[in-house]
Amino acid sequence: MIKIFAYDDSQERLQSMKILIELSENMKYIGEALNCEHVEAEMEKYQPDIVLMDINMPVVDGIAGLKIIKSKFPHINVLVQTAFDDSEKVFRSISGGASGYILKSDNPRRILQAIEEIYEGGAFMNPAIAKRVLEYFQPTAQQKLLTQKEHEVLKLLSDGLSYKMIADQLEISYSTVNTHIKHIYNKLHVSSLGEAVSWYFKNIKE
Repeated sequence: MIKIFAYDDSQERLQSMKILIELSENMKYIGEALNCEHVEAEMEKYQPDIVLMDINMPVVDGIAGLKIIKSKFPHINVLVQTAFDDSEKVFRSISGGASGYILKSDNPRRILQAIEEIYEGGAFMNPAIAKRVLEYFQPTAQQKLLTQKEHEVLKLLSDGLSYKMIADQLEISYSTVNTHIKHIYNKLHVSSLGEAVSWYFKNIKE
């Protein structure tokens, strides 16, 4: 069972997420909070596999909560969700170690797909967010050529495909996709999905 804890300042949104997750046989909704004021204690108590993190919340927001989680509980994956009305906070969360990014307007199937993808060790980014990453990140100073297969993986990743979909399309294993992604990060001197996608849009995609 995938254990999920949710942060959102909307009680209605939390209720919707709870219903969605409880309808999934392989997921369990274990807790929620309206902000990240007690995030460290909550992570210690509930030990979730994945945290659904809203960005804009009162008192202690999702950016601060993300930093605390990744510094104190690096094994817990954080899936950021937002209405996408603040680009700076969006990209700060990507840089802060978020494992994935979804829009609050995403359909339920995409949200569940993102949770499963992250739980299995992948990363997930809404395609609309991926395209806007290039507006914020600067291209890397040193650009090393990728192999043909690495170019293919990066292109599909930039198109919004999941690790599983990339593996199926290229007829390679899930672990091989992960290996290619690690090589891409090393060669481009980047440390996040957002930066890799930004490099692609800045340097390859016309």
